[in-house]
Amino acid sequence: MTAQSPVFYDPSTDSMYVTLGPGPAARQRVEDDRDLVIDLDAEGRPVGYDIQFASQHMDVVEEALRLLRRSATRAA
Repeated sequence: MTAQSPVFYDPSTDSMYVTLGPGPAARQRVEDDRDLVIDLDAEGRPVGYDIQFASQHMDVVEEALRLLRRSATRAA
């Protein structure tokens, strides 16, 4: 990963942040059962996934990376 990478993983806390789009988060949706906080823009679109205990939630990591690929395809 580079400094400009949309994916940041911190092994000391087993947390991962995936930036899905530009702009600030206007609000958050918390999904306790998946240890996930989704940052949403003003229109309710996801702009980032904050995944706690990422190694235990590979389904959530996969979902975030799938959304990242989809947003990168639209931007191209």
